[in-house]
Amino acid sequence: MPPPSDIVKVAIEWPGANAQLIEMDQVWARLSAPVIKSPHDNSFFVFLQKRALPSIIREVCDGWSLSGSEQFALRYADGPQLYITEQSRGEIKNGTILRLAISPARAARQLLERIQSHGIDARLEALKELAKLSADPTFAAEFINMEGIGTLARLVESGTHGSLVSCSFGEMLAFTLTAFLELMDHGIVSWDLISLSFIKQIAGYVNQPMVDVSILQRSLAILESMVLNSHSLYHRVAQEITVGQLIGHLQVSNQEIQTYAIALINALFLKAPEDRRQEEYTNPLEQHLTEMASTLAQKHLRSIILNHIIRGNRPIKAEMAHQLYVLQVLTFNLLEERMMTKMDPNDQAQRDVIFELRRIAFDGENDPTATEKRKAMYTKDYKMLGFTNHVNPAMDFTQTPPGMLAVDNMLYLAKVHQDTYIRIVLENSSREDKHECPFGRCAIELTRMLCEILQVGELREYSSRASAPVLLTHSCIHYVTICNHRTSSHFIISVLQLKSFSFFSFLANEGCNDYHPMFFTHDRAWEEFFCVCIQLLNKTWKEMRATAEDFNKVMQVVREQITRALVMKPSSLDQLKNKLRGLSYSEILRLRQSERMSQDDFQSPPIIELRERIQPEILELIKQQRLNRLCEGSCFRKLGNRRRQEKFWFCRLSLNHKVLHYGDLDESPQGEVPFELLSDKIPISDIKSVVTGKDCPHMKEKSALKQNKEVLELAFSVLYDPDETLNFVAPNKYEYCIWTDGLCALLGREMGSDLTRSDLDTLISMEMKLRLLDLENITIPEAPPPVPKEPSSYNFSYNY
Repeated sequence: MPPPSDIVKVAIEWPGANAQLIEMDQVWARLSAPVIKSPHDNSFFVFLQKRALPSIIREVCDGWSLSGSEQFALRYADGPQLYITEQSRGEIKNGTILRLAISPARAARQLLERIQSHGIDARLEALKELAKLSADPTFAAEFINMEGIGTLARLVESGTHGSLVSCSFGEMLAFTLTAFLELMDHGIVSWDLISLSFIKQIAGYVNQPMVDVSILQRSLAILESMVLNSHSLYHRVAQEITVGQLIGHLQVSNQEIQTYAIALINALFLKAPEDRRQEEYTNPLEQHLTEMASTLAQKHLRSIILNHIIRGNRPIKAEMAHQLYVLQVLTFNLLEERMMTKMDPNDQAQRDVIFELRRIAFDGENDPTATEKRKAMYTKDYKMLGFTNHVNPAMDFTQTPPGMLAVDNMLYLAKVHQDTYIRIVLENSSREDKHECPFGRCAIELTRMLCEILQVGELREYSSRASAPVLLTHSCIHYVTICNHRTSSHFIISVLQLKSFSFFSFLANEGCNDYHPMFFTHDRAWEEFFCVCIQLLNKTWKEMRATAEDFNKVMQVVREQITRALVMKPSSLDQLKNKLRGLSYSEILRLRQSERMSQDDFQSPPIIELRERIQPEILELIKQQRLNRLCEGSCFRKLGNRRRQEKFWFCRLSLNHKVLHYGDLDESPQGEVPFELLSDKIPISDIKSVVTGKDCPHMKEKSALKQNKEVLELAFSVLYDPDETLNFVAPNKYEYCIWTDGLCALLGREMGSDLTRSDLDTLISMEMKLRLLDLENITIPEAPPPVPKEPSSYNFSYNY
């Protein structure tokens, strides 16, 4: 008879003693009179009733003759070694190895006493142990209740660690800052309670030219958390750190330091008041970070990022790419205000911009006589400029988007690339009316298109609806992302009970690394990008010999040209021009035809019938490939805190396709992980279903992740008996498709991922082409040839 589903078998260790093997119920109920077997030498307890955790600990202590069971607790023996609580005991799996340890309260009290001792070696060991234990929410709550964070803050403020030259003092400070950051990231204590002297001390470590790398990393991370989690601390930090000081950290060879520095820049940029973001300053290196938004457009900071990071000697890691993406998005979001601002037809200053566009195009040098002569021709000039409203062109800019942003782009082209602007306008005005390219209309529509392609302002929509904008830092996100193993559920709830926060989806998503290097190569990259694209539009219009009726068709072709070029990630604007040159209208037609042929080549009934016969064979081939990949296994990262050492877990299918094996890893594996190292398993026969996206339990429970579209698209869960789940967030779309397909195949269900459809089309197309090689250049009829009538007699047959 199989054991009850709410009973798990675990081993419990104690230093210097044999392990005890016990059966533990996962659901708590306070009942009496347990049935207990002998607890000696690899023996075990069998709890036939539901028992409270203290009762289980008491019996374990009795087995080793330990008194004072209330001073002990159970922890995991491997991995993060978190404490077991009543809330988290349900996550214990069969075969788990636990360890009897001193209770969190006792450990917190002992560490606090040792930290305040006078012995350097004792204090160093205590801080080292504290840095490790602080990631545990149960311990953190106890330590914080004993005013532990205040003690750590006073150690930093008083400069007790002495000169950083000393190896011991440097180590002590690094462990102190690590523990402080881990404890604060639990969200139990408000960042608003941090004192100004503590901020000055941390800022001092960032400003020092020679400081230990680990201290610098943690100092930058603490400042980032302060900025993102407290509006008042943002202003204090911004007054302590200048751009010039952070630029120095961008020029080092350590990419992790560069990443933390850019993360702090992004945080300050994000929290900067709107009015500060739009102002311009003259000396960027001496200004404080409250003016960070305008500094980002300055040549010095941009060139440092370009030369020391993007074009550096080291490949850009995923986290750095993510921070560059965030920086790119934040920079483009500066355009949102102009994009959503309508032109006021009654505002003379705004109308003067249109007059300037007309003057540059038609008046040449500022000749008053020529200007007077052309006043009567303004309506004609505005028509030649391509505005829809020839009498009052200001009305063309009353729609948002693109609003005034289109005016800005046109004026930049007219002033900075004057020859190009005049050539485009005059070239089109000299064409026949039906073939002229309306510059004004094209520029407005192109600006709207570029805003859509680069998602200007789109990633700010959710945050603008938040009632009390407080942005979670990376560390807090750690506790609201998927954490399938050994995470205290009551702590997740405490984090989610933080006051309302603004959540930028791209800040949480570790997969968003889609930055474009070319936008870091020019101080006015957006405007230059527009100038390249408007010339492309004019060229494509000529190649298509388009008329006014073809306007939308031309814009569709131009959008395709731009998006195809951006996919190739040009490293500079000049390289973008070369890519676009290769994507002429004729090339777009060729690409479209090639892609269409791959879909339409085999549409005749005989080919369709052959395709239907082949499809089951191909689907079986795809199924075997998916199952083979599941047997190889995949490593999944526990998303969240980017500052902590990354945590991984691995999952793979048994070779007989009957069991899923999984378990935690200390680091990303190189190749396959042996089954012996994967302690947990799920029989395939126990799996009830596979759910994806918003239907996943870990997506429903964590409201922050619901808003993160990218994470939502990579999430899936295995539901198995009895009401248990194994939650995944795939590292990328490919792994997501592989695993969802493979799990569906194991359950006998249809594989419906995008990858399956793509593989199916590709393989069937290849197989069809191979089988039809002998019919090349032969037209396959729509219907089979007619069967001739029966002969009048069969006398022609021979009798033998």
